[in-house]
Amino acid sequence: SSCKRNMIYISTGGFKSNTCSESIKALIKNGIFSIELSGGRHDTNQINFLESLIKNKNLSLQIHNYFPPPKDPFVLNLGSLDENISSKSFNHAVNSINLAASLGGKYYSFHAGFLLDPQLNELGKQIKKKKIYDRNTSIDLFVKRVKKLALIASKKNITLLIENNVLSLKNYKEFGKNILLMVDHKESAEIMKKINLENVKMLIDVAHLKVSSNSLNFDPKVFLNHIDEWIAAYHLSENDGTSDDNEKFGKESWFWPFLKKDLDYYSIEVYNTTINELIDQKKLAEKMLYS
Repeated sequence: SSCKRNMIYISTGGFKSNTCSESIKALIKNGIFSIELSGGRHDTNQINFLESLIKNKNLSLQIHNYFPPPKDPFVLNLGSLDENISSKSFNHAVNSINLAASLGGKYYSFHAGFLLDPQLNELGKQIKKKKIYDRNTSIDLFVKRVKKLALIASKKNITLLIENNVLSLKNYKEFGKNILLMVDHKESAEIMKKINLENVKMLIDVAHLKVSSNSLNFDPKVFLNHIDEWIAAYHLSENDGTSDDNEKFGKESWFWPFLKKDLDYYSIEVYNTTINELIDQKKLAEKMLYS
């Protein structure tokens, strides 16, 4: 059914050098109307452009993490102990919540915090060894900030979704420990229980989970069972288990038997591919989820 088709989104995360209007126009031209907006190049007209789209009743937009991309780039980290980065991150999230609401959305999703502030050029790559924040302090700040954001979001009927982090093998080896929040199920559950709000759930990135479970040697199925009550959305892509490289999934991919089939938000986060291949990925996801 078409309503189910609209629940499978295509992420613009792979079109990093495009503005959102370039990405959206290309996707719409190819018949894709369910779009997750993620990153991309800043454009002074981006908000006006998005608000001009609301009249298109077929269109369903989700706002994810570092969107809308700010004029002056920074690494979003709601667990930061750096005052400048944490206030920038908080204000960005408020802005994204407001945008999601004005576009008729239901969610704003963002990554769980990090125990350090990576440089822009280290994102998704190896992070140079540096002093890391105290985990408990960072967790307390993250929880406090998410609760504040949730209050703002609830006035707009927006649900916040926290995404599980990816700990690559390289970064695990470099630091000799886990430097991120909400990588494993114990801490994810602990943080969700501390937040304990109706409008805060989790978005599970199955590719992040594959890599993190490999780095920290836990069972991804145990993770999914343990935090089941909070799962409200998924990001779908594949990798070799050592780093999150947003490859295409197949019908043999490990995660299909374990996904909830009744959610309204599944996003295909496959990069370095063509729009036609993304359409094929979407058809495959429909088949695996709904038939």
